[in-house]
Amino acid sequence: MAGVTVPTARGAVLGGNGTPRLADIAAQASVSEATASRVLNGKAGVATATRQRVLAALDVLGYERPVRLRQRSAGLIGLVVPELNNPIFPAFAQVIEQSLAGHGYTPVLCTQTPGGATEDELVEQLEQRGVNGMVFVSGLHADSTADPARYTELAARGVPFVLINGYHPDIDAPFVSPDDHSAARMAVRHLVDLGHERIGLAVGPTRYVPARRKTEGFVAALQELLGIPRGDAEQQVQRTLFTVEGGQAAAGVLLDQGCTGIVCASDLMALGAVRAARQRGLDVPRDLSVVGFDDSPLIAFTDPPLTTVRQPVQAMATAAVGALLEEIQGNPVQRTEFVFQPELVVRGSTAQVRR
Repeated sequence: MAGVTVPTARGAVLGGNGTPRLADIAAQASVSEATASRVLNGKAGVATATRQRVLAALDVLGYERPVRLRQRSAGLIGLVVPELNNPIFPAFAQVIEQSLAGHGYTPVLCTQTPGGATEDELVEQLEQRGVNGMVFVSGLHADSTADPARYTELAARGVPFVLINGYHPDIDAPFVSPDDHSAARMAVRHLVDLGHERIGLAVGPTRYVPARRKTEGFVAALQELLGIPRGDAEQQVQRTLFTVEGGQAAAGVLLDQGCTGIVCASDLMALGAVRAARQRGLDVPRDLSVVGFDDSPLIAFTDPPLTTVRQPVQAMATAAVGALLEEIQGNPVQRTEFVFQPELVVRGSTAQVRR
């Protein structure tokens, strides 16, 4: 692809057909057009962090940097995600890639697909390419049945890495997670405030750390807020697949149990719950209130717009990259779990319970 032409005036187009306007780059970098122009023209008077954001915006938009501004990559960073069908994973990938590019690193995105490479095989391929470090999002570290020794061996080979979503006490590395207990409690509190007393949870298999934590938070919230005994609260949990179909199947069981509100462990599962309600001729939220988790891109535009617990993707991804770069630079980061607070986003899929 041809290099972009350095703009000469505010609002100038950066090259010929298919190249972005200055406004596009400024919007992507969250700076003014004047600041973007100064960076692309190589002018002084722009903070280093701001300059990096503008250059990263060019990278994210898929355009080459002007020749005078090109720098040799500081190195390769492997980014391993389970798949890209769930929109929360592309959301993490975008923030991580932009943050890495802003620091001069080139991200290498690896995904696991059915019948494709396993996480271990992807790690081997990344090591063969000489990556400087790796970021794992919802990897095998989140599966309590997986052998954590693979990460111990990776560290022994001198590869820095950071782990997002899922904590394992036997893995010596920085972890970045949302507060899943708090997320479940937020969702339950919201439904209780709307008058719901029969509330169910659609969640993934217990072996996954985020699923287990959400379940613990949900059961504790029912005990605290509604006085439901632990055993009875656990009966209102349906463990299923982290998919639309999984949410639909779990919601069917919970509706049979008389639930008027359902908390889901992902936005995709919540969409499945909405589908299950409609197949029974029920209206969401008039007959059933549904709460998701993640606040994935475009989820605000579903029908109805989904009430969900927002995972702090921007803060988590930025922190993970920061921790990894410190490790790469020889400044070990505390080997612990950095926990970020989620946020309840109320939209149109929840309403006052019908009496």
